[in-house]
Amino acid sequence: MAAFRALGLAPWLAEQARQVGLSRPTPVQAACIPPVLQGRDCLGCAKTGSGKTAAFVLPILQVLSEDPYGIFCLVLTPTRELAYQIAEQFRVLGKPLGLKDCVVVGGLDMVAQALELSRKPHVVIATPGRLADHLRSSNTFSLKKLKFLVMDEADRLLEQGCADFTPDLEVILDAVPRHRQTLLFSATLTDTLKELKGLAANSPFFWEAESEVRTVDELDQRYLLVPEALKDAYLVHLIQTFQDEHEDWSIIIFTKTCKDCQVLSMMLRRYNFPAVALHSMMKQRQRFAALAKFKSSIFKILIATDVAARGLDIPTVQVVINHNTPGLPKIYIHRVGRTARAGRKGMAITLVTQYDIHLVHAIEEEI
Repeated sequence: MAAFRALGLAPWLAEQARQVGLSRPTPVQAACIPPVLQGRDCLGCAKTGSGKTAAFVLPILQVLSEDPYGIFCLVLTPTRELAYQIAEQFRVLGKPLGLKDCVVVGGLDMVAQALELSRKPHVVIATPGRLADHLRSSNTFSLKKLKFLVMDEADRLLEQGCADFTPDLEVILDAVPRHRQTLLFSATLTDTLKELKGLAANSPFFWEAESEVRTVDELDQRYLLVPEALKDAYLVHLIQTFQDEHEDWSIIIFTKTCKDCQVLSMMLRRYNFPAVALHSMMKQRQRFAALAKFKSSIFKILIATDVAARGLDIPTVQVVINHNTPGLPKIYIHRVGRTARAGRKGMAITLVTQYDIHLVHAIEEEI
């Protein structure tokens, strides 16, 4: 608690942090909270699982407590799942304020969302596409009094090729005031993100983790060389072994395609493993239900495509298994970052076939 107070946080907020298990600030929190409280723009780049979300939630709540009004803060994020996780952190840490938040994402009723926005929540957490749709079609809310604009997973929001958010971001940036605090947080520093320093014009503070290695020390990383034809058999053996040796266990398995994800989940359930799928072809309600069942340990195994690799915060995941070797090192880093979070130990196992050796070499050079 004293360590958070030393960063400039009020006693009530430091106590809230303690109650949710934040015993001491992580490096990104220690570096970024003071300049945000001083009113400076911030670009924070740190490895996955390092506490980036709390690095902006805590100082925003403190500034909000001094002059609470809506809409005070807008958080943009590339995925619906991440939006709900950020909203949960705001709710838990901001409970003493009676914080009102609104999640604006695709796949849900626009009329209900518009009604929530018209009630001027303190914090709006949104995906760019759906928020831009509201701005184009409605005049029931305004972002002109906004104090904070946050872009979480900013590299993915701004990189062309992963998803083209550019037209939607232009609509949003036109709707927010020029005089605001802009906070950009990311796991990777890309060329696109470097160019964005121009968005942060208010005495910008830039912080990047010292180490170029983007996986945490607590992560035990292993490769398992397997013939392509026997990969699924080795996977079943791995899961059975882990299930036999651990009472409290949970596994995320990453696959390359939605089809692989669905087929694998059906196969594992046929072998009586408690598995559930998560991929972009599922309806939003199905995705929420799948995540809820995994988080509550109804299902111990989550099979997911890379839609779930960014930002999902499920602290109890012990093992990540890459069913396919990722084609890019940064995809590998984001996948394995779903375990060994917040100081906990974790293991990542990648199934490597005879066709994947060059991909493994590329990953090793990066990490």
